[in-house]
Amino acid sequence: QVQLVESGGGLVQPGGSLRLSCAGSGFTWDIYALAWFRQAPGKEREGVSCITSSERRAYYVESLEGRFTISRDNAKKMVYLQMNNLKPEDTAVYYCAAERSSGNSCRFAQSWYSYWGQGIQVTVST
Repeated sequence: QVQLVESGGGLVQPGGSLRLSCAGSGFTWDIYALAWFRQAPGKEREGVSCITSSERRAYYVESLEGRFTISRDNAKKMVYLQMNNLKPEDTAVYYCAAERSSGNSCRFAQSWYSYWGQGIQVTVST
């Protein structure tokens, strides 16, 4: 059974940091591209960052590059999202996603990903 489980969310003050984690099971982690998406209240779900399977190339939406860092640990079947200098507009439910892709590709299109976590809340507020 395929599972993706996010952790590490919570309440943080503006300017603070959080590291989200996503643990995977039930599929061959190494050949899957991984991604983080987020959905703010009243808004569409949007891609945040993705990382390819083989060469671990990381991609970010332009507006977030420099503050967010994605990484993966294939031995532990984990993907992480380090978020620094958080802003109130980063408040959202964050989801990890996975799609089989043995090449060097990943995408920000939701429809491309087959597996999803349940999501975790991140709130940036004073």
